[in-house]
Amino acid sequence: MATIAPTKSRLAPDTGFFLTMAIVMAALNVLAFTFFMLMGISSFGAPLYVHVHAFVFFGWVVLYVAQNVLVATGSTTLHRKLGWLAAGWTLVMVVVGTLTTAYTVQRGLTPPIFTPSYFLVMNPVNILVFAILVLGGVAVRANTGWHRRLIYCGMASIMGPALGRLLPPPVLIAAGVPVIAGLLSLFVIIGAVRDKIKYGKVHPAYLVGLAVQLAMWPVIDLVAKSSIGLSIYQNVVAGTPGAAQPGWEKAPFPG
Repeated sequence: MATIAPTKSRLAPDTGFFLTMAIVMAALNVLAFTFFMLMGISSFGAPLYVHVHAFVFFGWVVLYVAQNVLVATGSTTLHRKLGWLAAGWTLVMVVVGTLTTAYTVQRGLTPPIFTPSYFLVMNPVNILVFAILVLGGVAVRANTGWHRRLIYCGMASIMGPALGRLLPPPVLIAAGVPVIAGLLSLFVIIGAVRDKIKYGKVHPAYLVGLAVQLAMWPVIDLVAKSSIGLSIYQNVVAGTPGAAQPGWEKAPFPG
């Protein structure tokens, strides 16, 4: 009597890891922004552009988790269709993130751990790096290993605002940028270490993601401190309340 061979799972390997990390990153975002609301630092009384930014960026977090859930449940057809929405959403994030940054410095509301000029350069470069990694992942979607790791690295690259809200003020004041940069890289390192333990080698997608992340910070610093960066800042804030804040002078920490 012939026996029927057990059906092998069609799910890509590492599905559980990427789903778990997606949930962890989503939870950190929810925790961070809920914390700021409970502290009275954020509120629903913020200007419309802030709400648009929150909707667009948290919408991406929801999409990222949903995509991992779809893969984990075997709904790969819907995953592929939703992927095109996620790709388009990424481009919207570049526009909304850049405009939100400009509006923020124009209102003189740059977070005190950054100089206004640095903040104005940092956010657009950061969101551009995110888009490059995510769209790169979409471009190589036929190769599952590269696809999900590049998108994971992209998601990790925009965790700064959430992590910054969870760090204690003394740490932010003393070394805000280096600490945040290190924590963003830590997500990529976690994936790389897991690959090394499970497969005996690190997937090159992690090396690309980490290299892009690490290269981002000196580029931001170089541009922000250059005459071009200061000129961009002065032109953006001209005629607005933000013009009263020198580009390379941090605002005092509240309290």
